[in-house]
Amino acid sequence: MKMRKLAALLLLALAAAACRESAAPAEPVRPTVSAVPAEPDAYGRLASPVTIRIGFKIPDSRLTTGDSNDNNPVSRYLEGLTNIKVVHYWEAKGDEAYFQRVQMALDSSDLPDAMVVDREQLERLIQADLIEDLTDVFEKYGSALIKEMYRSTGNEVLTDASRDGKLYGLPNVALQADSATLLWIREDWLNRLELSPPRTLDDIEKIAQAFVERDPDGNGKRDTVGISGYRNIVYGQKPHINGFDSVFNAFGAYPGNWIRNARGEIVYGSTEPETKEALARLADWYKRGLIDPNFPLYKETQEPIVANKTGIFFGPWWMPYFPLFEAVRSNTTAEWRAYAAPLNAEGRFVIHLAPPTDRFLVVRKGYAHPEAAVKLVNAFTRLERREDPNEAVRSLDDFAAQTGIQPRAYYPFDLLIDYSEGIERNYADLQQALHGKIDPALLRPETRLLYERWNRELEQPKKDLEGWKAVNSYRYGVGVLASTPSVKVKSVFSGVTKSMPGRWKELQKLESETFLKVIVGDTPLSEFDRFVQEWKRNGGDRITEEVRAAVGGS
Repeated sequence: MKMRKLAALLLLALAAAACRESAAPAEPVRPTVSAVPAEPDAYGRLASPVTIRIGFKIPDSRLTTGDSNDNNPVSRYLEGLTNIKVVHYWEAKGDEAYFQRVQMALDSSDLPDAMVVDREQLERLIQADLIEDLTDVFEKYGSALIKEMYRSTGNEVLTDASRDGKLYGLPNVALQADSATLLWIREDWLNRLELSPPRTLDDIEKIAQAFVERDPDGNGKRDTVGISGYRNIVYGQKPHINGFDSVFNAFGAYPGNWIRNARGEIVYGSTEPETKEALARLADWYKRGLIDPNFPLYKETQEPIVANKTGIFFGPWWMPYFPLFEAVRSNTTAEWRAYAAPLNAEGRFVIHLAPPTDRFLVVRKGYAHPEAAVKLVNAFTRLERREDPNEAVRSLDDFAAQTGIQPRAYYPFDLLIDYSEGIERNYADLQQALHGKIDPALLRPETRLLYERWNRELEQPKKDLEGWKAVNSYRYGVGVLASTPSVKVKSVFSGVTKSMPGRWKELQKLESETFLKVIVGDTPLSEFDRFVQEWKRNGGDRITEEVRAAVGGS
């Protein structure tokens, strides 16, 4: 065991060295402003260069300009603006691999200067006294914009990132609109086969069967699939591409979340009878070929969507940004629409609300310039809101237009901070302007840009695919959410209890493996009952008691 651990640490050291020895970035673009910026502590350029080593999550987008993850128009712009050089201490592709890499960093105590962590990792770092107290740093250097966004949650996100009155990380803000899992469908296939839009589980089943059997793409081959899937089945607290969360929600099931059941008891949703019912329906769909038979095998879950092989998948409102952008870029005849489906037995659309925050930017204890992390977040949050006054921002717009890559894909930290209801507010203001009820010139910068793109898209559909992404996300994704009454269910607990570290990952693994095996038919549905007993025996009962004690109920 000692030799195995030594080998693992050696591999970590070699990987870190490789990252440190990457090619030096090109000369950064230095934005120019005509006067001292407002909030100089938040936005002023540091007098002397500072280097910050980070853990970087490689985005799904692919650079095609000869740039690299740590040397591209976005990184050069931010360095020129702040005088902070960002070095990728290590990189990992996608959420799952990224957080595994964070875990390895924790296990080896080889931390970068700053990185984004999940809730359990934050707790572990605090207990081990490995990260900086950011209370005073954030008070001095945090921008008024970010502080206002945190206040939109009632400062609940800051409470989640604090212990004993000390702030240990900068939290993201979960957009309320991100909570919903919508059903995305190839509308052109639906029309070609003369099918009605879906509302219920039975409707989805009928459409999926037609997409498998009736050659919806018209190529004379039976090569299309029904419903795409995610190999871990559900995302639980915050949905993403191909998760089946809304199918479970239609049954009154909330896997991955702590809820009150029909008897008023605090329980873990994955172990409830309603979850078993949803698994039975999904297993039946898979057996009949309505779910892509290869969904557990894809290296990246979006592959059949991008390849235009599927016409149905579940995902949040922003799917046109990714993966639909890539699918439509390769096939501009594709027309995708979102639906609030499936409805539950009472005909209502159920949404499980995401926690107000689920990740935190932390700074290694002993790092000499914790303000560097805060100033970078200030800079890219202002940029994301289209409130950056620098002329050089236009170069980033050009980069996005030429490549189809959103600048946010290459921000140093995957930490979206916005107003909790920012998407709904943008949509409401946009509709007011489009219907002539307010002057578009009075819109906030990001909403005004959306207004301009909306009109261009109406005049020349798909000519500007960069604009198409934003417009269709709002027109179809947010539009459906704004026009559909819904039942919103909130978890009673989203923190970390005393027994969770060291046990929770294994319990989650047991859950996802069981759900997958049941759906693909490797085990019978009765295996769910064995899973529940094993979950309880291996720490689930103990954790449930701790959650109930934390919430203050049975």
